[in-house]
This record gives sequence, structure tokens and C-alpha cells, in this order.
Amino acid sequence: MGLNNWRMYLAWMCAVATVVLAGCRISYKFNGSALDYTVYKTVSVSEFPIRAALVYPPLQSVFENELLNYIDRNTRLQVVESGSDLQIEGEITGYNLTPQAVAESGYASMTRLTISVRVKYIDNKEEGKDIDQTFSAYRDFDSTEMLTDVQDQLIDEISKELVELIFNATLGNW
Repeated sequence: MGLNNWRMYLAWMCAVATVVLAGCRISYKFNGSALDYTVYKTVSVSEFPIRAALVYPPLQSVFENELLNYIDRNTRLQVVESGSDLQIEGEITGYNLTPQAVAESGYASMTRLTISVRVKYIDNKEEGKDIDQTFSAYRDFDSTEMLTDVQDQLIDEISKELVELIFNATLGNW
């Protein structure tokens, strides 16, 4: 095949691809929530007190801030103190450390930090959409590390995961 034939073949293939692609349109819209904003305009988020046996005080504010920021980034809802269309409230019910993997020495080589949050989601506009559910997430860390050295990073990561789970089950309506 000569050079001119290759050029014609390439031009023909580009023309066919353009026609095919012009006829196909992939449409995907994801704004983070499945809310009808003509119905829902406000949300209230209560404090999430720590009710776990083991308490790490910064956890409450880290979790609450992550939840509020996520709602702000992924919805058009206005956060209000009371009288809202939707309510999210709950408590941090678990903050647990458990050994995971045992090394040759017989001691744990990995430790798991698990955080559990009980969430009550109340839809004040439509009956039957309320949720009362516990969500948990965890991260493992090397047992040679002190919890105090990795705790802040772990609660940031776990809080992000918990917030996504909670959002998808409530406002995301997944």
C-alpha cells in the first residue's frame, strides 16, 4: 500500500469514527445527591457526641466538620439549626482497637482502629424515608507504631469513609 493510499485510508477511518461518535452520546450526571430541590431546601445536622467506651475528644469535631463540609460540597441544601426539611443526628458509639495479625513472636503485628456512628436521618417532608442505622469503618496500622502517632491521620481517613457511607444512605438516596 502506497503512502497516498494510507492517507486516504486514514482519512476515511477518521471520517467513519467521527460519524459514529457523533451519533453516540454518553450522558452521565452525578451531583452527589438524589434530592428534589423543589421539595428539600434545608437540613439540620446535630452534634454527634461520643458515647464510646474509649474516647478521643478530637474525633467529634473532625467527624462533624467532615459531614458538614461533605453536605455543603455535594448538595444545594442550606444548613440550619432547626425547622429543617431534613435532619441528621446521632452519636459516635464505637472507638475500638483490636489486634489483627499475629507475628511469629505471638504478638499482634497489626492493630485495627474501628469507629462506629449511629445515625438518625429524618425526612420531615415525606414519610417512610427515615433511617436509624449504625455505620462502621476501620483502618489497620502496624502494631510497632504508637496509636498517638497515627491516630489523627486514621480518624481523618475513617471519618471521610463514614461520611460517604452516611451520605449515600441518606441524602444520596443510594
